[in-house]
Amino acid sequence: MKASVPFRSSGTPFISRTTFLQSRTELTVPQKVFFSRAKHDGSFSLRLVPPTLLAAEKEEAKAVLTLFLKKQGLSNAVAARTINKSDPFVDHLVSRLHSVHKSRYLVGRELTTLEIRDALIPYLETLLEEYGPILVDVVENFPDPPVKEKSEENVQKQPLAENSVASVSPSTPTVDSRKLKALARVSDVSPTGKLPSHIVYLIELGMELEAIREVIRKFPAFAYYSLEGKIKPVVEFLLDLGVPKADIPTILTKRPQLCGISLTENLIPTMAFLEELGVDKKQWAKVIYRFPPLLTYSRQKLKATVDFLYEMGLSADNVSKVLTRCPNIISYSVEDKLRPTADYFRSLDVDVALLLHRSPQTFGLSIEGNLKPVTEFFLERGYSLGDVATMISRYGTLYTFSLPENLMPKWEFFLTMVYPKSELIKFPQYFGYSLEDRIKPRYETMKKCGVQVLLNQMLSLSEQDFHKLLKKKMEKKAS
Repeated sequence: MKASVPFRSSGTPFISRTTFLQSRTELTVPQKVFFSRAKHDGSFSLRLVPPTLLAAEKEEAKAVLTLFLKKQGLSNAVAARTINKSDPFVDHLVSRLHSVHKSRYLVGRELTTLEIRDALIPYLETLLEEYGPILVDVVENFPDPPVKEKSEENVQKQPLAENSVASVSPSTPTVDSRKLKALARVSDVSPTGKLPSHIVYLIELGMELEAIREVIRKFPAFAYYSLEGKIKPVVEFLLDLGVPKADIPTILTKRPQLCGISLTENLIPTMAFLEELGVDKKQWAKVIYRFPPLLTYSRQKLKATVDFLYEMGLSADNVSKVLTRCPNIISYSVEDKLRPTADYFRSLDVDVALLLHRSPQTFGLSIEGNLKPVTEFFLERGYSLGDVATMISRYGTLYTFSLPENLMPKWEFFLTMVYPKSELIKFPQYFGYSLEDRIKPRYETMKKCGVQVLLNQMLSLSEQDFHKLLKKKMEKKAS
């Protein structure tokens, strides 16, 4: 027998975290949620949570739910519409946090962004497994079960997408009210005429007010972060690592979520783990500036990437250099990006370990959109696969250049010069020099002198050494 649904004084029904899933043969919804006021049964009352903290947690819960929906295939617009219609479900997620981490609240400790994510993602995955393509309806209609036109036996298991139930829902205003509320906290026009203390602090660090607003548009929870509890400790920690004060605004703009992560429980242990994996601890300031999200990845993700680098044949020293010079390689999926790219270069007979060491950023490129077109470009101009492999091995960055804006115009100019095509096999770095500022001026100077030097000599030498070489060639020619 199912429990009856109790109501709060507001008239909104809520559902217990322990009875959300009743069976796998019929569509059910949770029956009760712990918004209890009782003080003797160990339950936790939301009335004990400061309104500001509660608002911040709702924003964090919305961010987690939005990310989860987008990962299932929903577009930004559809996910936003769903969130706008899901306030009761978001309240349910927040109450779940309070139930799971009841002891933390009783001692007055806030949850970090990672703790909130770790508490909610498994729960959402369970709901996805149970309800599949109608999960959006479950979220939007919470706590009432969604209306189904077909029996569950006829519902095909498929990813959430824009052609799912969500896409045929009546259109709703696209204005995201939670963003507007968050932006209002940094508005110049307020009842007191003053900005919140953490906004003033960020401005003093060098962030422009409009830049702060842009951060909040992308990540509304940032507007609710406390100065002393979240933002200031992270900023001071970064400064202690040697990050220049001028770089702090850029780091926070790229990854405001850093301020929601606990220093002692997440950031510092993650850094220690990365140092064990090979990151040079003396280079943390540069590493974090280059890729602030690095410290927000799970250990499993970090280790998976490092294991892949070792699998490809990199030495421990080279793994350290790759992680330090190109930390954003951690963001690439091993199975969806790194391994297929490695297989592609192996098909060209390229030394993958050498390429990873010299040009790890190449592994973030699209095989179909970047790599294959560049390969075809050189094959169509008479180079063999072996020639292309040699060029890649000597200059992996070659594949990062735009065909229409870089390779094609430089190739056309190359054809006007006196060099054979084999020179590009020896010196593919030619494509890395500026056509207007380096290649054309140097070539014109060489022609006026009536002599010829190797392509790499023409471009790689300093101005002084270049003119010395020309003078020497001219004297030799005269004698």
